[in-house]
Amino acid sequence: MSRLKPDPLAAESFREFYTKILHFLRKRTDNASDAADMTQDVFTQWLGYQDRANVEQPRAFLFQVARNLLRDHWRRQQVRHEAHSEHLQPATEPLSDERDEPMAAAQRLQRLEQLKSVLADLSPRRREALMLHRFEGLSQAQIAERMGISVSMVEKHIAFALLHCKQHLHRDSGKEQPK
Repeated sequence: MSRLKPDPLAAESFREFYTKILHFLRKRTDNASDAADMTQDVFTQWLGYQDRANVEQPRAFLFQVARNLLRDHWRRQQVRHEAHSEHLQPATEPLSDERDEPMAAAQRLQRLEQLKSVLADLSPRRREALMLHRFEGLSQAQIAERMGISVSMVEKHIAFALLHCKQHLHRDSGKEQPK
């Protein structure tokens, strides 16, 4: 098995710039693990670059690689967000029976008002966790990172918020609560 010959320039660049690049990427992403992965990718590309001995400014080179990876990350996030939004958005034109049914439209508005009221009854942390999960499409890990709490706590906030909404919406609509 052949071993790679140590590259002092690569090792020095890694030690000198790793934390700076990680900090740079962390400030621009909403996820610490994405920033760490991208930082690793920066140095993977650096090690794979054949002409790195001729790079006059390794810091500028590494940060440009980091910016390129960040741009790609944002594009992927945008595509995911658009795909998720398209999946969740209702058709722009109402169905024919909805146009002819003012009562149905009034009931939908009333239901939205009830939901708004029920959400207002939640504690701020539970409401935030639920909104981030259901309406912004964030994963529980992303919510935990953003809110500075554990994934387990996010799960509890979301579960309690959903239960609260379900109980109150069923009560307000006059239906018996499911057990």
